Amino acid sequence: MDPVLSTEVLAKLRQPRPYPAVSLAMPTHRRGPDNAQDPVRLRNLLAEAEKRLTGDPDVPRERRLDILDQLGRAAAEVDLTRAEDGLVIYAAQGEHQVWSLPRTVPERVVLSDTFLTRNLVAARAAEQPYWAVAVAADRVSLWSGDPERATEAARDGFPLTRSLEPQDVEREERVGDVPSLFRDEDTRQFLREAHEKLRVLLAAEPRPLYVLGSAAALGAVEELGPLGPDTVTVEHGGLAGAPAAAVHAAVEPSRAARAAAAVTALSAELDAARGRREFAGGIDEVWRAAKEGRARLVAVEEDYRTVVREEGDHLQPAEAGDAGARDDMVDEIVERALDTGAEVRFVPTGTLDGQGRIAAVLRY
Repeated sequence: MDPVLSTEVLAKLRQPRPYPAVSLAMPTHRRGPDNAQDPVRLRNLLAEAEKRLTGDPDVPRERRLDILDQLGRAAAEVDLTRAEDGLVIYAAQGEHQVWSLPRTVPERVVLSDTFLTRNLVAARAAEQPYWAVAVAADRVSLWSGDPERATEAARDGFPLTRSLEPQDVEREERVGDVPSLFRDEDTRQFLREAHEKLRVLLAAEPRPLYVLGSAAALGAVEELGPLGPDTVTVEHGGLAGAPAAAVHAAVEPSRAARAAAAVTALSAELDAARGRREFAGGIDEVWRAAKEGRARLVAVEEDYRTVVREEGDHLQPAEAGDAGARDDMVDEIVERALDTGAEVRFVPTGTLDGQGRIAAVLRY
């Protein structure tokens, strides 16, 4: 998913627009032969949107033409050769956006006064993003990562650079030619500046942080004070100007170990909640808890999707295409839970066996 999908971006997407704000969503495929159907499905979805816009008497002609133009521009930006698992297109008067998601979405066209964001919200929660910062004496680079990749984030003052003599400082750090470099006051001031920028970033967008660098670099950063409880240091120099694949590979063992420990702790937390009768299991119970704001923590298996319909105050299994069927209820639960301040954690398939593949710890 696009690494700039931040809390601020989501808030802007959810703001009301002049009717209609058009949302298109469809599942996509990463490889053949399934991906051969994606261009056809996209054309059909765009044709359906045009039909809906043309047939809606509440859409003025000038606005309809503008939105159709925005949809055309969005479609031209779609690169299905690099598709992930889902595609979402937004178009409204004077604007359009295209999002590729690492989480499948149900196919739909929605005309409303806001964009349909629940699939983006759920995808962002499932993404398990982290920050990584690679530290050298002359460069501090920031990376936005997830279990699949890392991407350098040129934002918030990063990368932070300065000129040094000799030029190949990172090579010398690796071989130990400059053991006293990180005791130099100019270097310490340089790292203090990076440290403060990181503190501001983490306050605005909290994520686990991995600090990468040589032993001397990590020691100098640690002396500046803690960056937060979710900070892990990884002793690996030479990454401040390295390719993305190298940064991802350096972080991955620590990230995977942390994820495994988190699943173990979550299972214990769910067991304890059951003992206190503060537990909900299965989509019907968790949906009601999230809707009423009673969920404090929601755990979902990462590939769980199901089709349901509402019957009174309960959800019942349904088939796709049934009247009243809802095929993104899991994403809606995630969005509602986050809106009410709950924590949402996606876990590997099989973690919630016997609990309906979705479970919650309740506030009361």
